[in-house]
Amino acid sequence: MRTELTDTTSSKVNRALLDARRAIGSPTMGLVLTLVIATDEENAYDAVRAASEASREHPCRIIAVIKRTSRGPLKLRQTRLDAELRVGSDAGSGEIVVLRLHGALTAQAGSVVLPLLVPDAPVVAWWPADAPDDPARDPLGALAQRRITDAEAAADPVGVLDGRAGVYAPGDTDLAWTRLTPWRSLLAAALDQKPLPVTAGAVESEADNPSAELLARWLENRLGVPVERITTDGPVITRVRLETTGGEIQVDRPNGSLATLVLPGSPDRKVALKIRSKAELVAEELRRLDADEVYASALRRRPARAALSA
Repeated sequence: MRTELTDTTSSKVNRALLDARRAIGSPTMGLVLTLVIATDEENAYDAVRAASEASREHPCRIIAVIKRTSRGPLKLRQTRLDAELRVGSDAGSGEIVVLRLHGALTAQAGSVVLPLLVPDAPVVAWWPADAPDDPARDPLGALAQRRITDAEAAADPVGVLDGRAGVYAPGDTDLAWTRLTPWRSLLAAALDQKPLPVTAGAVESEADNPSAELLARWLENRLGVPVERITTDGPVITRVRLETTGGEIQVDRPNGSLATLVLPGSPDRKVALKIRSKAELVAEELRRLDADEVYASALRRRPARAALSA
């Protein structure tokens, strides 16, 4: 069920949500959190779709906040709130509220969203693109226990990571880090199978890939060895090599879906290591709401680095 409201208020949106739930025969809520998406018109469709897919695992109220800007002096622009509500089959396993803020209201996003949060439930804020420099101090980020950014969408992904290291607050995370979960699990399992001292490492990826940079920082932080960054044609991360006293451990993924795991003294074997969708990444992040100290440690490690070419 879809409902559109023009020139409305947060209280009217809340009443419309209740009316919509009653109309489909579900006046009670089974929502576990509120996911606030701060986005623009260009990225709104894909972000809401990904969040809707993720809500099948985590039933939630999705609030997409779109700030509409227009030309001319701010005092002459019309201040207005428009809303689109989706409940039932149109909203996955939760509810979707798309808010479009016009005029002076764009500076009051936190006040607009606050009355619409699911009562007594955690809040997660997500910026699919154009994230603030300090997410925890952003009006929407201040409402959230978990704040998700995506350095991959920035013009200078590695520079953005360096900036966020200086303003990190518990609850901050980035999808560039989430993309590494299969890599980190596989490398940890490989070192468990071959517990050999590691003397050096290398991460090969396309240029300026933030996930590759975080992976290199994580390896340096955990293993205490230098890790080279080597630029390839991609896609994304293509290979990780760890030099050990007994030979080289290698994970080679040339095509973005299937990898080859090479261990000293063992036959090579194929492992699934696909590039996951945005919905899968968001669903993973919604599984935990506590501070990710491992991410914080990797983010804050900023060694001198020199990119090589392969």
